[in-house]
Formats: sequence, structure tokens, C-alpha cells
Amino acid sequence: MNLARILQSSARFFPQREAVIEEGRETSYAELDLESGRLASALAGLGFKPGDLAAICLPNNRQWLAAYFGILKAGGVAVALSMAMPRHELAPLLEDCRPRLLLTTEAKWAELGGRAELPFLSQVVAPGGDITWEDLMARGGAPLAAVERGRGDLAAVLYTGGTTGRAKGVMLSHANLLASAHNVAGQERSTHEDRALCFLPLNHVFGQVHIMLSTVLTAGSLALMPAFDLDKVLHALAHGGVTKFYSVPTIYVRLLAVPDLKARLGSVRYTFSAAASMAQELVREWKRVTGLDIHEAYGMTESAAMVTYNHYHRHKVGSVGTPVGTVEVAILDTEGRPVPQGHEGEICIQGPNIMGGYLNRPQETSQAFWGPWFRSGDLGYLDGEGYLFIIDRLKDMIITGGENVYPREVEEVLYTHPQVQECAVVGLPDVEWGERVSAFLVCRPGPAPDEAELKAFLKARLSGFKVPKRFVLVDELPKSAAGKILKREVVRIFAGD
Repeated sequence: MNLARILQSSARFFPQREAVIEEGRETSYAELDLESGRLASALAGLGFKPGDLAAICLPNNRQWLAAYFGILKAGGVAVALSMAMPRHELAPLLEDCRPRLLLTTEAKWAELGGRAELPFLSQVVAPGGDITWEDLMARGGAPLAAVERGRGDLAAVLYTGGTTGRAKGVMLSHANLLASAHNVAGQERSTHEDRALCFLPLNHVFGQVHIMLSTVLTAGSLALMPAFDLDKVLHALAHGGVTKFYSVPTIYVRLLAVPDLKARLGSVRYTFSAAASMAQELVREWKRVTGLDIHEAYGMTESAAMVTYNHYHRHKVGSVGTPVGTVEVAILDTEGRPVPQGHEGEICIQGPNIMGGYLNRPQETSQAFWGPWFRSGDLGYLDGEGYLFIIDRLKDMIITGGENVYPREVEEVLYTHPQVQECAVVGLPDVEWGERVSAFLVCRPGPAPDEAELKAFLKARLSGFKVPKRFVLVDELPKSAAGKILKREVVRIFAGD
């Protein structure tokens, strides 16, 4: 087994199909397969061996894909790192995984401080490093086909977003990633005629697995952008033949403010949201404006993306769907025992997509499992039809005056207020209450609601102890590169205001 064989297969059956579309350039599957094979050959010539780690810190482009599949073809492990990370965040991750090879840009290599700061690197592929991409490719001999690897052999390391603490390297095998690519492609009914727009970072599990790998598996086309740009995205949707649009809740909020949105979606037949659960009001508004469902899945880096999917066949607003493929979901109590149907508990998962563990963290790996069940850290329940509903992150639960408050429940109600565009509800330390429920809001253009109005609005819809004791209006909320609101950063930035 080798995950890179999905590229070889698509190149065999659809050699002239566009694999990657960028501004001013198209790369066919035959060309991408050839380029990645030449890179694999060049890596082998440098002494790169199966099992060696190589880090990719590049923008979303053709070169990223060629590097990823070239590393896999050589039997190596692709470590995907974010271009958006500053040096003080990126250098510790490199120290943690200690790759033999780094592929990056001239600017990022200069920012990292050169080899004196990272002595474990054998080769740096970057202008100003040991060798440029062009010179490395010129050294390669005949393109190397994917070498045989075991099902459980490590294929990629993806770092968690670090929204609840220090980022951890998630170890994903060839079998993990291949299972997830098949799950996504099957659930979404992907074909070689699809064109998927991807402006989300390829170092993130959503961009890398859900979008990129499932598209390559089915020989579809990837329209790549280095980042979200509203004008460029709208142009691509209207004129670029895009059939599948992937995004995150915060961007759907922005798009809903665009005039004549339905007409500007062009050929889009399918829309999907990830990174954080969509507020139900936004899902209904999108359907009303565009006629399209926003499909959702539940997943995480540790599950190589998809666990459940909501749903071509019967879409339930508010749910994240039913388990996919041979993935199993159980709701367990605090002792690891199953709870009755419809009762709340921790969402636990097992299946061929679940990670082998956290890199260099055996204790944290052990704590993440109850036997074969991976502990998600999310609270939820299963209804009578097997649909999963997420209540909140266990760690995000607020205890105020002895009562449990789940921020997502409060946020769902806030999103129904006509002037609320985005919101984050958090708990702040309080001498009297233990934690004080606090809401941070980005408002739509126009008169902003005052605190009394917001409290009255919520008290009509929620128990009194759930109503925030503090409301703060802000211009924007801090977000990860994948578009997830970072509640830890909300507290750090705004709590003292």
C-alpha cells in the first residue's frame, strides 16, 4: 500500500484532466504524477529512505502537491506545516518532529534563521537553502513509482490547531488517509467531472484530506488559491466552472451579505462547511438564499477528517449526520460506559481512519483512548435514527453558580438576532459565580444592539443562568488559519477590556 498510488491511478485513467488550476497555469494529472515521481527519484538520490520525515512549509500551489506525493512515493512521511505560522510557533514544531528535509520558500527559510537554528535538517529545499526546487528536480533520474509500504506505516504528520493548548503532531498512516479519502468521495458522490475550489490551507486536515485527497482519488480538479480573497472567490465561482465549494462558517456569513449570491455561484452544485459547527439559523438562511444545503461532517485531525456526514439522502439541520463507512460512534459517560440513546456524553470513535497516536507523546496518546475508542473531547448525543448532534466541547463548558452552560447553545440563540453576525461565548473567572458567562459579538452594519436589548432577547429564549452577564462588541474575532474562532484567544485579547 502507498497513498500516492491514488495519484498514479488518476494519471493513468485521466492523464489530460486538470489536476491543479492556479492563476495562469493548469497542471494535468500526467504532469503532476511525473513531477512527483521525479522528486521521489531525487530524494532517493539524496539518501532519503522509507520512513524518513520531510516537512512541507509552502503555500497552496502545484508544488505543494508535487512535494507531498513525491515524499510519499519515496516511502517518506510528509509533515505539513503552516505558512502562516510565525517563527516562534513554527520552530518548536520542527524541533518536535525533527525532519530530515524541509521544503519551503526563501522568505520562510530566512525567517526561521537558517541552519544554525535547525541543525537536525540534512537538506533544505529553498532559495537560499541547500538546493532549489528546480535544481533538485534536475538531479532526479527516471521518475520513481510509489514504493510499497505497510497499511499501518506512517504517511503524514498533521499538527493540531492548538486551540486548547500546545499543538500536537497527529500520526496518520497510509490506511488512515486512504480510508478517509474514500469516505469523503463516496459520501459526496465525487467524480472526475468535479472542480473543487480550495483556498483553505493544505497543512490542515480539511484542506489536505477532505478536499485534496478526495479530489485526487476521483481525478477531479483542484482550483487552488493561497488564501481566501472575497473578490477572487466570487470570480472563480461565477466563471471558473467550480462545482464544489468548501468553506467554514465565518466565510458563509460573509457570503450571505453578497448581493445576487445565487446567480454568482455559477456551476456550484454542492456546498460544505467544516472547522466548526454551523449555527442552524445560518444553514436555513443559506438554503433560503441559494437553494443549496450546506452539508456538514464531524471530524478532526485525529480521525483524518470525516467521522459522520449530513447527508445527501436526508439532511437534518442541526445534526452532523450519521457515521460513514465502517466508522463507529459511541456516546460514553465519564467512566467510559455507554449511555442510553438520546442521552448526552462524550463522543467516542473507532474505525480505520483513527490516528496511531501523537508524535513523541505516549502519555497523551494513552489518555486519548478508552480501549479501542478514541475520546474526542466533544459532548453530544445520538438520536433514534443514528444522527449525531454536538452539544459542545467538554473543555468549553462553563460552570456558573453551580450550573452547567454550554456556549454553543447560547451562540445558536445569538445567531438568530438580526444584528449579530458572529459571536463567541466563553467563561471568565468570577469571584461570586466561579465563571461568568460572557459574549463577544461582531455585529452587522447598522445600529448595534445594547446590553439590555440582548439580555431581554436571550431571557425570552433561555434559562436565566445561561444569559451572559457581559456583552462585548468587537470588530472581529480571532480565528485559526482554517477559519475556526479561537476562544482561548478571545479570552486572552478581550477579557481585560
